Amino acid sequence: MAPKKEMLGKLFKYGDKGVQVAFRSGNFSKQAIFIGGLTDGLLATKYVEPLAHALGAIQWSLVQPLFSSSYTGYGVSSLDQDAQEIESLIKFLVNEEGSEGVVLIGHSTGCQDIVHYLRVGGVCTRAVRGVILQGPVSDREYLATMPDTAKHLQLAEKMIAEGKKHALMPREASPEAPITAYRYHSLASPGGDDDMFSSDLPQQTLEWKLGHMALIPTAIIFSMQDEFVPPHVDKAALLKRLSKAMGGAEAIAVQGGDHSLSNRTADAVHSIIEFIRKEGPKGWDDPWT
Repeated sequence: MAPKKEMLGKLFKYGDKGVQVAFRSGNFSKQAIFIGGLTDGLLATKYVEPLAHALGAIQWSLVQPLFSSSYTGYGVSSLDQDAQEIESLIKFLVNEEGSEGVVLIGHSTGCQDIVHYLRVGGVCTRAVRGVILQGPVSDREYLATMPDTAKHLQLAEKMIAEGKKHALMPREASPEAPITAYRYHSLASPGGDDDMFSSDLPQQTLEWKLGHMALIPTAIIFSMQDEFVPPHVDKAALLKRLSKAMGGAEAIAVQGGDHSLSNRTADAVHSIIEFIRKEGPKGWDDPWT
């Protein structure tokens, strides 16, 4: 019989909405906050559990928040909403839990959340000491490989032009969850709010979208067998371009890794822990001054 897997910790509310809860593993003054992608919630990837144990060994806590966009909520939410909830979470950790600083770990579309949060800002961005982007891929380029995306995008644009951006798209546009015209356009359209990591964006555009990440220690963990990156994309070249756009972010290529590193959990944990060990001490100096 396989050993029972458990995560022990504290479940707490960080905001007034019912969904605004988070689970903290470990009771330390420094926290790594894991922000998942579309349809994600608690225990979103296989490396989350071993990561929590590894962080505990170096006296860090792992915090897994739920946002309004978690699970099937992503289609009726936005990067702005996620940014507000990240701010609320960090504010709670600082004011109520005595946090000495946090590292943000994004998976998939959670990477867009972090980049957007650090762009739009908030008083609590000063508590962010480092960023890890695991699996930053283009939803637009992936959706372009799906049938009927062009048709759905045309409908979304029409609805937005008619002042109906918050109205829901037909179910076939997003069978997994309800989605508004705005969020579909954000994910599927060139230049949409979520369009940050596409391989066809000019370098100048990437730098405009990502350049502010140069203000803080950042690592990009890119899976070289990511199933959500179309075959025509040169992953190594894209990783290099993203790193350059972020002012020289640390670029970590995981050979053979899938999108969530489910087949490379040890590599994921090692890369995250090594980044925190290396960047943590100097990161305690305020990077925003």
